[in-house]
Amino acid sequence: MQKVAIVTGASRGIGREIAKTLARKGIKVVANYCKSEESAKSLKDELQKENISIDIKKADVSKREEIKKLVEHTLEKYKKVDILINNAGISEYKLFTDETDEDWEKIINTNLYSAFAMSQEVIPNMIHNKNGCIINISSAWGVVGGSLEVIYSVSKAGMDGLTKALAKELGPSNIRVNSIAPGMIRTEMNAKWTEEELNELKEETPLGRIGLPLDIAKCVDWLVEDNFTTGQVISVNGGWIIT
Repeated sequence: MQKVAIVTGASRGIGREIAKTLARKGIKVVANYCKSEESAKSLKDELQKENISIDIKKADVSKREEIKKLVEHTLEKYKKVDILINNAGISEYKLFTDETDEDWEKIINTNLYSAFAMSQEVIPNMIHNKNGCIINISSAWGVVGGSLEVIYSVSKAGMDGLTKALAKELGPSNIRVNSIAPGMIRTEMNAKWTEEELNELKEETPLGRIGLPLDIAKCVDWLVEDNFTTGQVISVNGGWIIT
């Protein structure tokens, strides 16, 4: 029986590559997006050219009522959720003293609350089936902290804490929970970096390059297939940060 996956924030960047990778494996993918409808449609069209079908579903995963609708849609259509990829995320690049309560609410709700609420909504089905895989896409800044990205760092560190605690709680139900902590990846979120700055980062990275969304998707692919890894924060960063 085909596995079923929900990927949040799947219209662009890392989420898009994850959705494509899973769909190409024969997994039924529900690709969530919030604002980037055209990008989501282009994802669906791209896979259709390969004779691969994918669902695209709009939902603001910072809001519980929209999360419920996303999960209900998936369960009504496919009757189960085997895989949850909590990828949706946003960031702000500013001094901590300039951060506002609105910045806190927006980033924490989109990055951390969405992972909490999405997991809560799919876990009952996973427990019922005694099977599940939850992968949280966190960040290197969740591991070591990032200057000028304090709230973002907090949200990603929170995802890693959620990962470790849930892995202990859900292990007896055969549900695995892991985090992937990307380093610098070429996505729209990191478009603020100049080529000069990226070249400096390359020099600081033992493998000598900036990561690609496919690098993260390959790690997701492995974690989906693996059956003995849980509670881990896996750094995929070319050696840029080694802890």
